[in-house]
Amino acid sequence: MQNHALVVIDIQNDITKNYKAIIDNINKAIDWAVAKKLHIVYIRHENLSAGTRTFKTGTRGAELAPDLKIMSDHVFTKYKGNALTSEAFATFIEQNGIDTFYITGADATACMKSTCYNLRKSDYEVSVLSDCISSYDLKKIEGMIVYYESKGCSILQSEDLSA
Repeated sequence: MQNHALVVIDIQNDITKNYKAIIDNINKAIDWAVAKKLHIVYIRHENLSAGTRTFKTGTRGAELAPDLKIMSDHVFTKYKGNALTSEAFATFIEQNGIDTFYITGADATACMKSTCYNLRKSDYEVSVLSDCISSYDLKKIEGMIVYYESKGCSILQSEDLSA
């Protein structure tokens, strides 16, 4: 399944503490991806705006969370919500012929939303692992699941992966 990738978006030290509730599921999805020989990609957000205090380049807050399993060196930095705005990530997709994505991470209402929308707009297959996503506002997760489905994403749970 070399044309498939598991993508972990913005599970960094400055992300909402709510990620703790999903980290075990994300790590299980990573184990599944390793076993299936999928590409495993980590996306990091960095804020370049002067007035922001989070995800600042070179800070501990911008580093991947310590309890996240790092199983590849495919770590790409983005400066906007959409992961495809990372030229290195877009090049990696093209060079590896990736056409199917399993999406995990945060924030469901921001960077994940933009990334899923733009992947689908580019006609990629996208599955969102609903028990592997988080948000600053957990009440919005259910509505985001509906949104992802409306854009053509499949909705799975980490337990569906082993089937």
